[in-house]
Amino acid sequence: IFFKFGKVFAFPTSNGGNMTNVSIISLGIKELEVLKNKLVERDAEVKIFSSLEELSNDGTSTLICHSDALNKSKDEAKNLLSLARSLKIKKIIQIENYASTFSLKSELGKSYIRINLIKDDKYSLEVLISYALDDEKFITGSKESLMLKNLSKKVANTDVTVFINGPTGTGKEVVANYIHDQSSRKENPFIAVNCAAIPENMLEAILFGHEKGSFTGASHSNKGIFRAADKGTLLLDEISEMPLSLQAKLLRVLQEKKVTPVGGNREVEIDVRIIATTNRNMAEEVKNNNFREDLYYRLNVFPIKTFRLSQRSDDIIPIVVSIIKKNNDENKDFPYLSRKAQEFLKNHSWSGNVRELENVILRSLVLSNSMNINAEHIIVDESVQNHNEYYQQLEDKIFALGN
Repeated sequence: IFFKFGKVFAFPTSNGGNMTNVSIISLGIKELEVLKNKLVERDAEVKIFSSLEELSNDGTSTLICHSDALNKSKDEAKNLLSLARSLKIKKIIQIENYASTFSLKSELGKSYIRINLIKDDKYSLEVLISYALDDEKFITGSKESLMLKNLSKKVANTDVTVFINGPTGTGKEVVANYIHDQSSRKENPFIAVNCAAIPENMLEAILFGHEKGSFTGASHSNKGIFRAADKGTLLLDEISEMPLSLQAKLLRVLQEKKVTPVGGNREVEIDVRIIATTNRNMAEEVKNNNFREDLYYRLNVFPIKTFRLSQRSDDIIPIVVSIIKKNNDENKDFPYLSRKAQEFLKNHSWSGNVRELENVILRSLVLSNSMNINAEHIIVDESVQNHNEYYQQLEDKIFALGN
């Protein structure tokens, strides 16, 4: 559930701090340790059993098993669903085989997944992991992102202010959301406001609230997002774009933990955890008098840096799987990403980071008709970096492939 206030998004509750309980029947499963370790890295609680008979009502939400476990169990495949219901298991992922081709079939509202994996293929394994962890927000495939996630967990256990710095499209808001989900405030609001997207004359009223009649058009009072985020987390996105005139007022709010609505004279106490983000060099912004030094130090209690996608190439395939899963037509087969396409994606520079990657994958789904995605379906836009007058434009490439 979310509410909109211009470019402000409020998420009143969260379930992100809850771990997914995954049980794996080891019989017939290859790369068992790899699978287990990847699930654990992504915040799953994993238990390994040698047979279905060992399963008990221990809170398992997802069961992963191979067809061999069914064939050698006294519970035949047709009774698997009955077993899951009796143990209150929400999802079954059955690996039918390790074959030369990948396939995935979803039944019973995605609660029963049958999948053919390709041995030593990162993409098909990531699809399995993605279906095991449906609510995953912070996707980690690289050591860089795993370190970032572990750092976020540490700071989530405190209430200190966090300042996240990184290029556009590198997941700063994802990190902020994850910190909230892992914190003691996770059941309370997470509210994000983009400081660059709201007109300067409205930003103060949106942040601190306003009284009825305090300005033209204020037909009713509004408590503002600081008070709306009380007991929760407030994300000040692109805070480097905040006008200097408002920075002093923000500094006072952070120091006093009180807000005064526009047109009001009564201070209201607040209990809010602040996370701020920027894509700028804040030391330079302070040096050039674009950002108050005292506010910078107030915010920069625990700085976190996000990395460009090209610096964490092992994240690319997991992110691609997430994008495809989110946008693939449920009535169509889950597409396979060819090995050549995988290699191309991992080796591209991605100057636009995850946003550019998402554009490319959505484009490939259209060009492939949501069938298997091959290297020729991966078309990147290099016009921003390439100034050659003979360079073929993106539109021309798509037109040529479509004909």
